[in-house]
Amino acid sequence: MWWKMFLLIWMSGVIISAFLLPAPQSQLGEVSRVFFFHVPTAWIAVLAFFFSFVLSILYLKKKGIAYDAKASVASRLGLLFAILATVSGSIFAKSTWGSFWNWDPRETSIFILLLIYGAYFALRSAVESEERKAALSSVYAILAFITVPFLVFVVPRVYQSLHPTDSVISTQFHLQMPPLILITFTASLLGFTFLFIWMFKLECEIDKISNNSREE
Repeated sequence: MWWKMFLLIWMSGVIISAFLLPAPQSQLGEVSRVFFFHVPTAWIAVLAFFFSFVLSILYLKKKGIAYDAKASVASRLGLLFAILATVSGSIFAKSTWGSFWNWDPRETSIFILLLIYGAYFALRSAVESEERKAALSSVYAILAFITVPFLVFVVPRVYQSLHPTDSVISTQFHLQMPPLILITFTASLLGFTFLFIWMFKLECEIDKISNNSREE
């Protein structure tokens, strides 16, 4: 229980610091504060999809249905955080570019990612046999994750983007954040990571209880 209180205090400190410190990017102004939350949510989406990828491989290797259930939970959380990253990015886009959606390469990439993982759950809901569902979903999750690095890291850098490219990391790959902002950003990344782990464990327990209830 103590770690939950610690996480609450930690995230509260991140939120307070994010709004009390100077804006991370002086040229963009106050709207750049979304950086403290937008980047961590996008990071968690990638991390969750990676969890699903690994768990799907484990299912195909060991045929343990629990691995498939956990892969489904990871994908569900990944989709949730991808949506949060999309919403926070749209808020930034509206304030900076005058429109919530501009079909910028990053926006287009995350939209495709949402479609890919939305189709994952459509596949799961379309198959009744648990073993067949697990097998097909595992193969799909593995193939889906292969697109993640390409869509998240490659495409936005190949094509010209409206997003700031060197406001935080310079073209020489040097951090350009003042110490206090860097500390807050790092704390936010860690806080969101532990929040995801907690949510993942909680969702797995809920799924386990739900499955046991159905079997009875």
